[in-house]
Amino acid sequence: MWRYLKSAFFVGVDIPALGRLPVNALAAAGFFILGFGHPSFWFLGLATEAVILPSLAFNRRFQNVVDAEDRQAATGDSQAKRASLVQLLPSEDRRRLIGLERKCDKVIEVYRNAQAEDFLIDTNRDALENLKWIYLKLMIARYHLLTAGTDDTPEALAKRIDALQKDLEKSQETQALRQSKGATLEILKRRLANVQRREDSLQEVESDLTRVESQVDLILDNAAMQGKPQTISTDIELASDLVGGGMFGDAESAVADLDRDYSQVRTATKAAAPEHS
Repeated sequence: MWRYLKSAFFVGVDIPALGRLPVNALAAAGFFILGFGHPSFWFLGLATEAVILPSLAFNRRFQNVVDAEDRQAATGDSQAKRASLVQLLPSEDRRRLIGLERKCDKVIEVYRNAQAEDFLIDTNRDALENLKWIYLKLMIARYHLLTAGTDDTPEALAKRIDALQKDLEKSQETQALRQSKGATLEILKRRLANVQRREDSLQEVESDLTRVESQVDLILDNAAMQGKPQTISTDIELASDLVGGGMFGDAESAVADLDRDYSQVRTATKAAAPEHS
């Protein structure tokens, strides 16, 4: 409610040649200044605000306008953050992302051509935006997995481990040298485990990317074939863990910020949606 009261206090009116002016705030300032000449203006100003602020803040239409402006501001900021993440991707991944986005846009176009209700189009657009966001996060995770760490493969590390083990079995070196090589062997084994986990994660991410693409293809097929527009279900269980953290490298903070932004937009959209029996 506080944000509605704040918006009511700073409500603006477009004035030719002057732009948008916060008329209510200016009026309140005027009463405050005049009150130094005669205190009754202060009481008049308080009485005026006591009528204007609640009448606007509790008005459902005014609240809808405030919610729409907040969503628009959040969306604009989110799009800028999202664009910075997309720029991290190699050109082939960006083309793949654009292809998915075009299919999502095609779904909305089909629903518009079918003259679906606005609330249904908005709900489905949000569902598709969520899928696109999951898809981008998967791509960022894969980019981090591919660029982080060394280029050593599991096969190469396994060969080094095998060679060092054989060397330790046959070597007549000093105890100190054997201990050093033994410590190196343990490090290589831990590195091998890490690289194998990275390979497993890459396979999971690629499988999830393919799954999201197939989901969007199915949504597009259903939209084209169904006689009556339906609400899109985008529930999808991923093999990779995008929630646990650590999957996005230097982009971890930006991804977390966008997760919060998109969550707030979805919550606001649901709150603004009309009720249907």
